[in-house]
Amino acid sequence: MKKLLLLSSIYLLCIGFIQCQSPQTVVQNDSTTTKEAYFNRISSDSIKKSLWVLTADSLEGRRTGEPGQRKAAHYLANYYKKLGIGIPPTATNYFQPVPASFMHNWQMKLKDSENVWAYIEGSEKPEEVLVISAHFDHMGILLNKIYYGADDNGSGTSAVMEIARVFQSLVKEGIKPKRSVLFLHLTGEEFGLFGSKFYTENPPIPLAQTIANLNIDMIGRRSEEHHSTQDYVFLVGSDKLSQDLHDTAEKANEESVQLILDYTFNDDNDPQQIYYRSDHYNFAKNNIPAIFFYNGTHEDYHLPSDTFDKIDFPILTKRTQLIFETAWKLANGEHRPRLN
Repeated sequence: MKKLLLLSSIYLLCIGFIQCQSPQTVVQNDSTTTKEAYFNRISSDSIKKSLWVLTADSLEGRRTGEPGQRKAAHYLANYYKKLGIGIPPTATNYFQPVPASFMHNWQMKLKDSENVWAYIEGSEKPEEVLVISAHFDHMGILLNKIYYGADDNGSGTSAVMEIARVFQSLVKEGIKPKRSVLFLHLTGEEFGLFGSKFYTENPPIPLAQTIANLNIDMIGRRSEEHHSTQDYVFLVGSDKLSQDLHDTAEKANEESVQLILDYTFNDDNDPQQIYYRSDHYNFAKNNIPAIFFYNGTHEDYHLPSDTFDKIDFPILTKRTQLIFETAWKLANGEHRPRLN
């Protein structure tokens, strides 16, 4: 009997030791540090499927307001509907109409178009929202040639879709972000940042409740500045309004894919003035901290040769993983990014 009791005691001690030594089996949703590295759920195959559709001939280069872009908009809406991701509280569907009268200058007048949005409500601070954006328009057909825009900005569009898929996969497991997240696909970027301008002037959620904007525009290629095989991404604007935002992105990178973070275009004296040339700028103008994730230009920039087959999917996937990890930390942080 004494021998049996001794064996039982040893067994219980061993069980207790194993439980104490195995915290990775416990899912914690109250921390920005996850036991499972959720960013690893970002799938290259999933990104590839989305980008294949977005660069199809039938979408005709997704020119603002044209039938090809309308097809892309409906594809995006159906994607979110199938995932079970809803729409902002004040919206009636997945589209924010952007009238042609809003999108014209002395050079051109575009047709009526629309932004596309999807929304996951936060569990603890639903009134605060993180906006993850990418423009889904491109150049259309010029001189009878389709400008496919695989990198610009099929890459960013596919990244937002994939980040949303992973967020929703966690929601289905009962792991909701503390703050709300808006996945925003913008129109009219190529001709004047019109979609983001219209959104920030007509937000479904007050801009004061928007904690940050992560904007993704061209992350599927390597640029003329980076001929080496090292994996990198340009970050633009990360510290201009909030050091907290900058630090969060740096920490997210350190704890995930460890890319080279290149701040060349963040310089106020950047001759290309990249900071002012994508949709994040309309958020920054409204005092919303923003990061522009970008790979730089390449020989196919704004040409019909910006095609699906030239996308570097391994690096596109890593960059998407970094953006997801940054988004996850922002959505679950103790406080929103503080302004400088």
